[in-house]
Formats: sequence, structure tokens, C-alpha cells
Amino acid sequence: MKSDDPNSTDQHQMNGFLGVLDTAVSRVESFMLAFGVLLMAANTVINVVGRFVFQHSLFFSEELNRILIILITFAGISYAARQGRHIRMSAIFDMMPARIRKVMMILIACVTSLAMFALCIFAIRYITSVAASGRVLPALAIPVFWIFLWVPVGFFMTGVQYALTAVKNIFDKDIYLSTQVLEGYEDDEFEV
Repeated sequence: MKSDDPNSTDQHQMNGFLGVLDTAVSRVESFMLAFGVLLMAANTVINVVGRFVFQHSLFFSEELNRILIILITFAGISYAARQGRHIRMSAIFDMMPARIRKVMMILIACVTSLAMFALCIFAIRYITSVAASGRVLPALAIPVFWIFLWVPVGFFMTGVQYALTAVKNIFDKDIYLSTQVLEGYEDDEFEV
């Protein structure tokens, strides 16, 4: 059933191959975030119970949580881009006519997408240098570079999200902050 709400996500889905790509990226983001948060919560609770009930904590708990924080952070940047939740300074942008705002949004999405892809490349280079160092985590004894594998994945997925936003703005008459979020403010909710 379609919603009458103009900001409803089912009315703003992309069509064709890009829609399939957008949906796939959304599912990967959701899985990574849900898995990371649930595993971190379970790890922390089990460690606390072990420490206070059995007088022994999990020797790997801190390292696992560090890995999960990186996973959640870099999966989260893509999720925030999808939801149109990144910080934006829009004082000048909001004063512009709709046509100029649309062009600016396409430009902003393209530049941000390119920046994310560049950061992805830099992250891959950093990971290869860490891998060459041969360092391993003390408790888990896994190579340190494995911790950072989520960084280029998150940057890449965010770059894809901004690229899809640019495409959505090119082919749609409305202005979108992301593939699913229309530009504007929800002031009506806060009126007294």
C-alpha cells in the first residue's frame, strides 16, 4: 500500500537497474549496522556478566568491540547518506531558487561521491601498508589490517549512495537529499 505522505520512501524508489542497486546497497547497509550493533551489545553484556558473576572477562572483548565500532561507523556513513542525515550548511542553499538548488545538489552529490571514492582508494593504500607491516592483534591474533577492511567498504558504499543521489536529481523533477529523501524541512510537525 502506498502512503499519502510525500516524504514516504515507497514513492521515491528508483526504477530499473539503479533501483536494484539502490535496494541492494540498502540491504547491505542495514545488515552491517544491525549485525554490528547486536554483536557489540551481546559481546559487552556477556563480558560484563562474565566479569562480575564468574570473575573472568572475555580476553578478546575489547578488540572485538573496536572492530565493531569501525564497522558501525563506516557502514553508518553510508546509511546516513541514504537517509539524508549528514550535516549540511544550507543557509545560502535555502535562499536560492529551486532550479539553482537542483544544480547545486547535483554538483554537491557528484563532488561528495568523488571524494568518497578517493577516500576509498586512500583507505585501500593505507590497509596495504598496514598489511605489509605484519602487525597482529594481541588477543585475537588476527592481522591488524582486517580491522580496517570496513573503511574502504563504507567509503565506497557512501560514494555509490551520493552518485545515485546525483542521478536521482538529474532524472527527477524534485530535489533530493538522497535517493529517498526530498529536500526541505518538516516544520509542520513542530507548529503549535
